Amino acid sequence: MKTTHTFQINFFPRKIKNNPLLAWVYARITINGSRLEFSLKRKIEIHNWDLKKGKLKKHTSNLVQINQYLEQVRTEIFTAYEELRREGKVISAHSIKSRYFGEDEIKKSLLELITFHYDTSLKLLSPGTLKMYRSTKNYLLFFLKKELKCQDIYLSQLNYAFITKLELFLRTNKLERANCQMQHNNVMKHLQRFRTIINLGVKLEWLQKDPFTSFKFTYKKSERSYLPQDELTKLETSRMPTKRLEFVKDIFVFSCYTGLAYIDVMNLSEENLSKGIDGGKWIFTYREKTEVSVKIPILEQAQVLIDKYKKDPRSINRGHIFPSLSNQKTNQYLKEVAKIAGIDIKLTFHCARHTFATTITLSNGVPIETVSKLLGHTNIKTTQIYAKVVERKVSEDMELLKSALSTKGNTNKTAMK
Repeated sequence: MKTTHTFQINFFPRKIKNNPLLAWVYARITINGSRLEFSLKRKIEIHNWDLKKGKLKKHTSNLVQINQYLEQVRTEIFTAYEELRREGKVISAHSIKSRYFGEDEIKKSLLELITFHYDTSLKLLSPGTLKMYRSTKNYLLFFLKKELKCQDIYLSQLNYAFITKLELFLRTNKLERANCQMQHNNVMKHLQRFRTIINLGVKLEWLQKDPFTSFKFTYKKSERSYLPQDELTKLETSRMPTKRLEFVKDIFVFSCYTGLAYIDVMNLSEENLSKGIDGGKWIFTYREKTEVSVKIPILEQAQVLIDKYKKDPRSINRGHIFPSLSNQKTNQYLKEVAKIAGIDIKLTFHCARHTFATTITLSNGVPIETVSKLLGHTNIKTTQIYAKVVERKVSEDMELLKSALSTKGNTNKTAMK
């Protein structure tokens, strides 16, 4: 239903008490009989005011400028009224005045939004995810400082141009510790986290429009490395020169036989070990990343490593199966482990999870649905990305097919005779 309003804008003088010859010019907004007045901070001589026309009557240069200012104010007040009407907002003398002065706009900044997102996510996101958001924040601050020459900006200044400039900045500036340019997928991940923050601002109505609306996220498919059986055997049988490297090798191999991510290996305790449905020893835990329950039968190779470290004083002191070591250091030491073992594949801890999916499970005939459960995936498509069917498995399956077809062909020939 269309709503109509009686709307008027008038100007009038109000005499100054200690000087009756002078007056302040006021504006009056009247909407549906309700009115509100406010000073325009312009002082005039009272005899120059034309009561009928609601403006100054003499045409000296100074008075002409004031009249022009009054017309500008009238236009801006009317524009405020029209904006409120188009937006379907409550229209009153107070709301029109607030819009005219910009008092109804939420002047929130980018840093305020980032801080609000972080504070509200402290108990919702894992420490690792929060760390990634802090990294994204640092890149945003670096962009503001180096590219825009400022420390912060209002959210109202965010637009598509800002996003494209940020993307180009991330691509072309050497930001990483290794002093190299950021890879495409890493750029997309930082922009994706930034959009999550922006979406929160839109929901809070701190932003009227999502600046990412026209932005297209693209990801390049990357080869996910894993160890084939011969390389895994080579790693398992290799001898490390120090206890530090021996430990790193062992927890990597443990992940190869359990599929657990780094943080889940570090969090593993005696409470997570129990009898499974088959009476054997199982791992019952929750993935730190997704909080999805996982139940994993403990293979012999994994059990040997549990027994090796669960009585280690370093493990006992922290109440977990394995001693503590940071993810960064673990991946750093894995480079040394690979070199000593004579493995050319670039080892990261996540490579062990891929190895479990391909070499340990899929290649040995474990159905992909089961592998998905063991990895703690909620969508089997995720498993299909992780788990490749290795060439050896394809070859074995084709040999079985050839054998079956050959047997069938011989049977048919015999029947024809």
